[in-house]
Amino acid sequence: MIILHDGELNTASAKPSVVSIGVFDGLHRGHQAVIELLIAHSKERDALSTVVTFDPSPAMVLAPTRAPRLLATIDQRLEGFAALDVDQVRVLTFSATLALEPARHFIERILVGELRTQGVVVGEDFHFGHHREGNVATLRDVGAEMGFSVWPAPLYGEGERWSSTSVRAALARGDLEGAKRVLGRPFTLRGTVVHGDERGEELGYPTANLEVAAHQQLPEEGVYAGATAREGAWWPAAISVGTRPQFYDHGELVVEVHVLGFDGDLYDLTLDVVFLARLRDQMTFSNVEELTVQIERDVVETRQIFKKFMPEEAQLLRWTLGQRR
Repeated sequence: MIILHDGELNTASAKPSVVSIGVFDGLHRGHQAVIELLIAHSKERDALSTVVTFDPSPAMVLAPTRAPRLLATIDQRLEGFAALDVDQVRVLTFSATLALEPARHFIERILVGELRTQGVVVGEDFHFGHHREGNVATLRDVGAEMGFSVWPAPLYGEGERWSSTSVRAALARGDLEGAKRVLGRPFTLRGTVVHGDERGEELGYPTANLEVAAHQQLPEEGVYAGATAREGAWWPAAISVGTRPQFYDHGELVVEVHVLGFDGDLYDLTLDVVFLARLRDQMTFSNVEELTVQIERDVVETRQIFKKFMPEEAQLLRWTLGQRR
């Protein structure tokens, strides 16, 4: 897959494209359906299937205090596009300047000037350009002048609209099945392993502290059964998302991952953690011994869930973990 960033394409593409435009946060089933339609139209025209996406997300630039939390990093999105067989991705750096660009100018500069667009596939409610002035009708009007077609995709869903918003809401209430139903796969969190206070080591259950991207959407505070991949194999993982109330009255929110049976060094590595099932709420105990007993129960339950679900879940995870070692 070709990835083009700002400054890497100064002339028109050598081959025309069929294009889809959007943030595609989470690459849920609705996004996947749009991309399938994109690829089908591009093959009909012997054109490149090209996704135009943004980093950072427009909301993070225009209204950072109100912007929705993100489901995936830009790297995760790019890996997802590759796994879905997209030919090319144009990553636009979103800025206040880009936000002021009129819709027609954006079409002329990016879609026509850079990508030689033969067609555009977007959701039927798609908006773009200064003050969101552009929409499907705008694309059709300009396309009629400049020689490209427009294929609006319906709002996909099965009894509910598949959207990034619905995934965030499900995760915020700890509903992993609800998130999975829209994503089409278990939710996967990516972060870098950093040093923590090593309390897990003291308790006999060492944890990898995961530093995640700013504004990352996390599941509701609690303890979860999950999995990760390392050294070419799947490993069960017990995951804590919380403020460690046993030790701190007002602790910061942290993600700690105990990779069962793994004794390698994970510091400074990028780790993808799959959330399989919610085990319990965060709790406080009368003493550390009670906490340790509960952690062992969590570990046992995690092993059982991992054995039961991983063959199925591994098939659904068409990207992320399979590409990381």
